Amino acid sequence: MAENHPLPNALPGFEHVNRYWDKRMNLPAAKIMPGEFYVSKSGEMIVTVLGSCISACIRDVQLGIGGMNHFMLPVQGEHSSDRWGSGNSSASRYGNWAMEFLINEILKLGGTRRNLEIKVFGGGNVLSNMTDIGERNIAYVRKYIYEENFELAAEDVGDIFPRKVLYFPDTGSVKVRKLRETLNDTVIQREINYSQDLNDKPPVSGDVELFD
Repeated sequence: MAENHPLPNALPGFEHVNRYWDKRMNLPAAKIMPGEFYVSKSGEMIVTVLGSCISACIRDVQLGIGGMNHFMLPVQGEHSSDRWGSGNSSASRYGNWAMEFLINEILKLGGTRRNLEIKVFGGGNVLSNMTDIGERNIAYVRKYIYEENFELAAEDVGDIFPRKVLYFPDTGSVKVRKLRETLNDTVIQREINYSQDLNDKPPVSGDVELFD
């Protein structure tokens, strides 16, 4: 915590997430890693860096309550460990759990399904030995949104670059930076390590701002 900038209390279950005062944006922020998600109703910014992973940014547009997940693989298979779990457990590194956990947490806080706005990011082809992971993640999250009768408000997916994503649940705005040079090796190595640990409709435009 930065001096003279106390952070709002994290919602129950999210106390372990890395939270700090962002000097550039001049507001509280939470940074999530692969397999994590975070929900806020306090005007916080949620930050992550994506390679082939996907993040869904979801909020109730009436209440301004929302959050972001970060998953590595689409669906947890029957032979995966930790088939059952709770939010921010190992299960949330799979898309099918990550989407359910995030949406259910927002609904528990008073959100309504018909008021949910969903924006999707990531799925870059950054792992040379796993070239289809990003595409599979993109296909999964689009399929999930369609089958659950949600609308995709915006997306920035695919390509060959990692992305840094800043999400503001209270307003729904998103800032995306493609990391063409810096941090690439770190992101790629993180995803390689993470994937080893796991054992194993046209693009939509919207309120997404690219930044440098």
